[in-house]
Amino acid sequence: MKDKVVIITGGSSGIGKACALEFGKKGSKVIIAARNAEKLAEAERELRSFHINCFSVQADVSKEEDCKALIEKTVEKFGGIDVLINNAGISMRALFRDLDLQVLKNLMDVNFWGMVYCTKYALPHLLESKGSVVGVSSIAGHVGLPGRTGYSASKFAIQGFLDALRTENLKTGLHVLVVCPGYTASNIRNTALVADGSAQGETPRDEEKMMKPEEVAEAIYKAVVGRKRKIILTVLGKLAVWITKRFPKLADKLIFNSVSKEPGMDF
Repeated sequence: MKDKVVIITGGSSGIGKACALEFGKKGSKVIIAARNAEKLAEAERELRSFHINCFSVQADVSKEEDCKALIEKTVEKFGGIDVLINNAGISMRALFRDLDLQVLKNLMDVNFWGMVYCTKYALPHLLESKGSVVGVSSIAGHVGLPGRTGYSASKFAIQGFLDALRTENLKTGLHVLVVCPGYTASNIRNTALVADGSAQGETPRDEEKMMKPEEVAEAIYKAVVGRKRKIILTVLGKLAVWITKRFPKLADKLIFNSVSKEPGMDF
């Protein structure tokens, strides 16, 4: 990946920043994008402290024009694109019966449409380089999680889109990778939207027991280099997907029992 041009959305924290460090330390030219200008600048300073060739672009991926500008600025700076990591995303935690529908729209705008916009404008450059499109999905893209209807919907949509895109490009040389992390320690649960659209603040789960963003980033790097089709991370995540495929009714019960222990999940 030395000297390859890598765009990472949601690059100011969590898995995105970890990916920027992982690829950057391997010699890639890294472009990070995020909405929060202050956090973005801080992340760029950290990357530069490791002598990584990088720059940042403030962008809200739910806005098509921001995604187009991100791609244009990257090509203007580095002359092309080799890898697009669609990582930007938000989560939610609320029962559908209580949910303001705008929450679902916000999730789809960021998680799904943000990926679509960035991929659309990056695609000509990725076809030219025979590069990689990466979508950071989730185990929730295989397993419908109660209390996360919008989140699961957006992740299922990501996987359907990327699977179709891969098949369309079987003969073009484009590499398409779907990444399905399990629970990962990051601020995504702190910023997860509740029923009225506000951030929940305190996470209901033990972050210490979760996969670290650096582990996810290392797995993504290896999968891009190996041009893998899909990776499912964590033993629990693989088990959840396996049980869901083979014993769906049992999976429903196990997931229901697990999530119902969370505060506020009064099914």
